[in-house]
Amino acid sequence: MNEIEKNLKSEFARATSGVLQMDLGPESVELSLPREKAHGDYATNIAMKYAKKAGMNPREAASRIVEAFDLEKAGADHIEIAGPGFMNVFMKHDSLQGVIRKVLERKDDYGCSNHGQGKKYNLEYVSANPTGDLHPGHARGAASGDSTARLMKMAGYDVTREYYVNDAGNQINNMAKSLQARYLQACGKDAEMPQDGYYGEDLVIIAGEIFKEIGTKYADTDLQESLPYFRAYGLKAEVAKLRRDLEEFRVSFDVWTSEQDIRDRGLVEKALNQLKAEGYTYEQDGALFLRSTAFGDDKDRVLVKSDGSYTYLMPDIAYHLDKLDRGFDALVNFFGADHHGYVPRLKAAIQALGYPADKLSVDIIQMARMIKDGQEFKLSKRSGKAVALRDLIDEAGVDAVRYFFASRAADTQMDFDLDMAKKQSNENPVYYAQYAHARMCSVLEKGAGITFADQYDLITTDKEMTLLKLMNEFEQVVTDAADSRAPHKMVNFITKLAQAFHSYYNDTRILDPEKMELSAQRLALVEACRITLKNALASIGVSAPDHM
Repeated sequence: MNEIEKNLKSEFARATSGVLQMDLGPESVELSLPREKAHGDYATNIAMKYAKKAGMNPREAASRIVEAFDLEKAGADHIEIAGPGFMNVFMKHDSLQGVIRKVLERKDDYGCSNHGQGKKYNLEYVSANPTGDLHPGHARGAASGDSTARLMKMAGYDVTREYYVNDAGNQINNMAKSLQARYLQACGKDAEMPQDGYYGEDLVIIAGEIFKEIGTKYADTDLQESLPYFRAYGLKAEVAKLRRDLEEFRVSFDVWTSEQDIRDRGLVEKALNQLKAEGYTYEQDGALFLRSTAFGDDKDRVLVKSDGSYTYLMPDIAYHLDKLDRGFDALVNFFGADHHGYVPRLKAAIQALGYPADKLSVDIIQMARMIKDGQEFKLSKRSGKAVALRDLIDEAGVDAVRYFFASRAADTQMDFDLDMAKKQSNENPVYYAQYAHARMCSVLEKGAGITFADQYDLITTDKEMTLLKLMNEFEQVVTDAADSRAPHKMVNFITKLAQAFHSYYNDTRILDPEKMELSAQRLALVEACRITLKNALASIGVSAPDHM
């Protein structure tokens, strides 16, 4: 919470407590930013919220609260009562002007705080099977997860970003068989693709690379004998491609965890034994079940099949236990919408292991429809006709793709309009935001010979006050977006700041040779706006160009 709001809340809480004879703390006070300047700089409904509980008319209570309110202590000029008891606060200019100095002093750190107090979070996202290209669903998950991680780090959380590589399941065997078939085809053999094979162009390319390296070495070898080679080669190549594509998308991970490694280290058996020791497993028809209904799941889940093999759930439980054993305060998974039904059984397993349900949170990422020329791209990973993340980057650029995905709540459906994302005009929201930053840089270049002022008493117009209020809100926006894991809240802020600056730029003579003191103060304001906008864009992984 910024200093201005902290002071306002404290004073409203004190005044209201005295008037209504209640013990109210600052957290009881809700502040909002009125849309119209005529309604003040801040507004609160605290009188309406508590007056009736004290047997008082809300408007009468508001009037008495205003009388008891210490304007000087809160940095306010005056308060007006509106409607049934709203209180609109008009701040002293110097209360808001100080934000310029704060931004200029903190620079790249502006917006950062210790709000999270170093609480350790593990964020796992993307975690796509290494069997083909990343599609738009993965891209949306990557943008959401990475933006959330950036925001949480700004807000003072200790964040570990993790990718779980499913490299031990049947999908990998199908990938290996598909790569083997493509290699044999490259050798001139009439090889058929497996029934559940992967038909993506990437495996054709990898098979060509293998043929260049080893020629026909495995052309006549028994298929089962050579399969481990193709499995290992395909895995390495696919994971490397995932890493390259994600790095290009400005998404990096602190930890890459292998399912095969989880198995090899005996962690599956460890987790299974722990579940048995807790008494939440039972045998039926030769299979071992988790009593997940004890924790709200709609039915118990198989952990070990009758043939002795593990279900997908069991190594996943072991993986989550490993994360918990690493000492994280909380785990957050970003799952695709097709995994929605998987959440209750995973949370049940966490509880069966002795942890509270809220130790694990799962955010659902909805798919995004790709629209181009008014038509939807159909996505089919195995058909080879999927739209890959690389295609999106090539079409629209990293900035537009990340901005568009971050602009909507991840759990809502969205259409991604590629034509709009490519437009170099103010119709394109990312262009509009970046153009605001470029305009700020242009103003600063033109005023390069002027030293920024360190006093801001001439910054008084309504549009300047709007910019100051927005910048003052930035740290709160960061913490709110971080706590709710909602990057779209930051995009909303970016849009407001860009709109406010464009309006200011079009309406104001920022550099005036005949008013050098005013120019120096306005240049400082522009630099503060630039820093804030740059930091806001960086929080969602979008660049802030100097020129456009």
